Amino acid sequence: MTHPSDSVAKLRATFQTHKTRPPEWRRTQLLRLKAMVEDNESAIDAALHADLGKSGFEARMTETGTVLSEIRHALSHLKGWMRPRRVSTPLAAQPGHSRIRPEPLGVVLIIAPWNYPVYLTLMPLIGAIAAGNCAVLKPSEISAHTSALLARLIPAYMDGEAICVVEGDADTSTALLVERFDHIFFTGSENIGRIVMTAAARHLTPVTLELSGKSPCIIHPDCNLELAARRVVWGKFLNAGQTCVAPDYLLVHDQMPDAFVAHLKTAITAFFGDDPKTSPDYARLVSDRHFDRVEAMMPGGTIATGGQTDRATRYIAPTILTGVDAEAALMREEIFGPLLPIVPYRTIEDAIDFINARPKPLSLYLFSNSRQIRDQVLDLTSSGGVCINDVVMHLAVPGLPFGGVGTSGMGAYHGRTSFDTFSHAKAILTKSEYFDVPLRYPPFSKAKLRWLKWLQ
Repeated sequence: MTHPSDSVAKLRATFQTHKTRPPEWRRTQLLRLKAMVEDNESAIDAALHADLGKSGFEARMTETGTVLSEIRHALSHLKGWMRPRRVSTPLAAQPGHSRIRPEPLGVVLIIAPWNYPVYLTLMPLIGAIAAGNCAVLKPSEISAHTSALLARLIPAYMDGEAICVVEGDADTSTALLVERFDHIFFTGSENIGRIVMTAAARHLTPVTLELSGKSPCIIHPDCNLELAARRVVWGKFLNAGQTCVAPDYLLVHDQMPDAFVAHLKTAITAFFGDDPKTSPDYARLVSDRHFDRVEAMMPGGTIATGGQTDRATRYIAPTILTGVDAEAALMREEIFGPLLPIVPYRTIEDAIDFINARPKPLSLYLFSNSRQIRDQVLDLTSSGGVCINDVVMHLAVPGLPFGGVGTSGMGAYHGRTSFDTFSHAKAILTKSEYFDVPLRYPPFSKAKLRWLKWLQ
């Protein structure tokens, strides 16, 4: 097996040839990545089902389809993204003109998680390619079938001198982090994010950290409760709750918890039937270890619906919990599974205070038709992103940057933001030789000082 240092050295040698800089190379690689996904969608579906029990529809909706959409967006905007941008030049720097020219960073490392192993590996890769970089991909060994498939497909479709896959466990990641990269893009837990950032600091390598957290969802009485329940159930139990932006807990007005629970139950049955275990559309927990961790959280509340488990198939039913203990793991840790606790609140100020007493989340959701309530929540809370009257769907807008704040992450990507993340904005001032202002040169005088103050 090739040592990580050899792979990095090979890619760095490629980058030094400037092979990846021309727009033709970038477009060709994006088109080949698109062909890879389209040609092998059935194999990708099978790998995702083997790893996570995902249905073909869910795989298309959340993995392959979104990747293809992002590639098409990048292809249609690449020329504009690469174009230098003029900025105004102040009088003190005249005669001259100023511009910002994006340039590739070099060799980047993308460390992907297991929960959306295609989407979270290829989405940042699209930005890295569009910006003209070489890239090392490290898929998660936990989603082993998808990792093996990507390790086979990417060399077959992509430029192997510029893009490579390195498979392995935590020791492999550790070995990779010893190497010097020009950017590290990591998606995963806060704890591992700290390790990545510490390793990057040794080389002063910039990082993008997508770390997740407990994303709250406020249900205000003025919203359409039936619609809100349907959208919450979809977003929460997608991929069996193993989604970084899934609603982690609900803040429901204390006048209507029972009514809203009833709507949630109705939506669960409508989506997955009376026994979700038999539904082809309901995924499974990724590993025994993860199953045990999520199952152990259940005693933190009273089960209103669901609660059934089967360790042999790593199945945990869509579960709604009320009467939750604020000190239980259920409310202290990111759940990352199909458990949805409900916390009552009396006023919108109480809900805001509850959110602000906790680390800043990756996403915040609010169901309300009141502009005043919306503005109050937007003004008085901080989160990576916000979705009003829906959940998760803000990820589908390429013009919106996706990223965290505080412990939920740093940096962002998607669309133009991905290109910018993997680019250096080089500042360029070009001066004319036809005229030289003598003001800045010694000897200085009071008259020159008056002119300087006027110019500044």
